[in-house]
Amino acid sequence: MSRPVGTRIRKQNNFLIPSLTPPRPSSGRYLTGRERVQIADLLRLGCSMRQIGRQLGRHPSTISRELRRHTDAAGNYLPRTADLDARRQRARPKTPRLVANAPLRLLVQRKLNRCWSPEEIAGWLRKTYADEPSMHVCHETFYRALLLREPGGLHQRYAIKLRTGRRIRKTRWRTRTGQGSRIRNMTMIDQRPAEIETKLTAGHWEGDLIVGVGSVSAMVTLRERKTQYGMVINLPKDHTAASVNHAVIGAFATLPAHLKRSLTWDQGVEMSSHEALTAATGIPIYFAERASPWQRGANENFNGLLRQYFPKGTNLAQHSTAHVTRVVNEINHRPRKTLDYDTPARRLRQEHRAPATALG
Repeated sequence: MSRPVGTRIRKQNNFLIPSLTPPRPSSGRYLTGRERVQIADLLRLGCSMRQIGRQLGRHPSTISRELRRHTDAAGNYLPRTADLDARRQRARPKTPRLVANAPLRLLVQRKLNRCWSPEEIAGWLRKTYADEPSMHVCHETFYRALLLREPGGLHQRYAIKLRTGRRIRKTRWRTRTGQGSRIRNMTMIDQRPAEIETKLTAGHWEGDLIVGVGSVSAMVTLRERKTQYGMVINLPKDHTAASVNHAVIGAFATLPAHLKRSLTWDQGVEMSSHEALTAATGIPIYFAERASPWQRGANENFNGLLRQYFPKGTNLAQHSTAHVTRVVNEINHRPRKTLDYDTPARRLRQEHRAPATALG
């Protein structure tokens, strides 16, 4: 239909989806009432989920989800009640959970205000409120509330707290030009020991620079691959090879030997004195391929988190050491999905104690 006709129909229905009478014939996507009766009969005959799935021409996971959702506390599956509940759950429009649950909405807003990502918030809620299903929300719900601005949901001002700061979704594809730098005697990433890829051993780091306006100020960023723990050293005046070496040496000086095994960097000119850095720290340095940021994924993710606090196009020299330390501590105490929503700070403390525990 034309756009004016569609607009007129929406206005007539108060911008709500009109009820459909009679109901549409089944598309085959959802279980029908007849199939639910068959499931109940086959369960009484002692059939397994796979056998029921074959009888109905459905995947076993469909049967598993149906029983998990609609079996009562006594373990009984009532097909007519299940069909009624399923129809009610599919009814649209539905009141968004963030609208119906005010305490949940306030909690989510507080976490967003601290620059937590929607996925971190969703994982933390499931872990913290494991016995309260009403507090479990998919991270996509947060994105919809922020980007589609559903009435009564999250306020649009929280959209700028997302890592990208955008109010709409945009592809992350980027193209790079230029030939890059030339560094002598590089050991490439394909020569790196295979154990580094497994992330089973702590002490393997990835490093990079984030640069301020005019490419004057910069920050050295380091992130450990297993624990996801990050460190930042501010370079307010320059980011020459000598300055970067001094910063990295100082950062690694606080770590025990078993947490200093390797360092992976990109082919920036700040690593032109990498041999001197290896001689001073004893840490072998490996270089990623050009235009391949995914080879240093942990560090790229860390840089994205930092940019929420230190946006591009700003002067990084204006941030004091105390402020940078507070920001890094806040990030290291945020739950991470790759750590089963544990924090990098806690995981690093465990790795600090690991050798002593083994010796004991």
